Amino acid sequence: MLKSMFQAVHPGMKKCAALLLALFSLVAFLLPAANPAVDGREGSALPVQSKQKVEETEKPNLPVQVDAKAVTLIDAASGQTLLSWKENEKLYPASVTKIMTLLLVAEALDSGMLKLTDEITASTSASQKGGSQIWLKEGETMTAEDLIKAAAVYSANDACAALAEAVAGSEEAFVAKMNERAKQLGMTNTTFENCTGLDDTSENHLTTARDIGIMAKELLKHPSVTQFSKIWMDSLRDGKTQLVNTNKLVRFYEGATGLKTGTTAKAGCCIAASAERGGTHLIAVVLGSPDSDSRFETAKRLLNWGFANYESVQPEIKDGFIPQVRVLDGKTQYIAPALPENYSILVPKGKADTVKPYVDLALDVQAPVEKGQVLGKVTFKDGDTELGSLTLTSPEAVEKITYGDMLVRIFQSLAGGKK
Repeated sequence: MLKSMFQAVHPGMKKCAALLLALFSLVAFLLPAANPAVDGREGSALPVQSKQKVEETEKPNLPVQVDAKAVTLIDAASGQTLLSWKENEKLYPASVTKIMTLLLVAEALDSGMLKLTDEITASTSASQKGGSQIWLKEGETMTAEDLIKAAAVYSANDACAALAEAVAGSEEAFVAKMNERAKQLGMTNTTFENCTGLDDTSENHLTTARDIGIMAKELLKHPSVTQFSKIWMDSLRDGKTQLVNTNKLVRFYEGATGLKTGTTAKAGCCIAASAERGGTHLIAVVLGSPDSDSRFETAKRLLNWGFANYESVQPEIKDGFIPQVRVLDGKTQYIAPALPENYSILVPKGKADTVKPYVDLALDVQAPVEKGQVLGKVTFKDGDTELGSLTLTSPEAVEKITYGDMLVRIFQSLAGGKK
């Protein structure tokens, strides 16, 4: 079109038209393509991967549409995987990293090593963290509760660093604890290099959708911290600092319980989203979405599919079905194995009535026996398909029998008393 216009102009105007055409071409060449996926709240402000590039990659064979590099959907109670795609591919997790940070903080709270009311002073290092932050000043003091809230709700990197230093003495020592805890949990493809997920200078801060599901499941056991991941809006510093949850599902998805978002140029848009409905608690992990909306929509599709196809049930176990276990050389001769309180298992909808329990139990155990010691398990099956299992434990401690106890037992036997 420009060419035809150029040919139609008066010969005296050709020079001017040629200059305009050259200028137009130069501007079109230099202008970058618009990228609506830029979101630097939680990490780098650089553009993330374009949607077109993700759509051109291998498409997953799943019953729901997935706009991500890797996903997994698991049962929060048992860890059972319901759906997954490239769940073992190592990827940058961005601020989803903070699930492990919050887990270690939660465990410090549960052990009494840290209290919500503890005053924590921001170091120079913590105050200089980039990305999403609450702008801690060096020497500023804030309670552990407020720092946890800032980390869980607003994904504040400076708050995470301050908490890490309070728990382990330094961020470096804390990161060592993160990697140690990851190994304990069986997160076999994870390496943490910091407590925030910032990856501008990182090459090996990597994990997988599977591993994130594992640590998310573990964090959900700690209401001392997960109470904050469900907050939509709050504030700090007497209302001067406003917090809005980076996880929109907390406000807009029924039953949402958290858990953590993450965005950087390397990682793309990520989320570990948890939700509970009708006693069924699910975790959807989405890594490497091209934009923020795609990660939320993908997480919702996964969760919706899970709630539509599975339900949590408590299969009946009749009295006497689980036999007692004999205690060798114990003050008590028999133990009645205990099931977990309020147990449930996840089953495909419509299968609740076809589930059958099977017991795998030790015939005897040697004293002393600790309270909570594992004695066996009950496995639930639908035909040959295993749907879940429950651990059977000792409801009490049993000490080893003494010589005096043995004499008393012999005399009672001779006298016709109880054995």
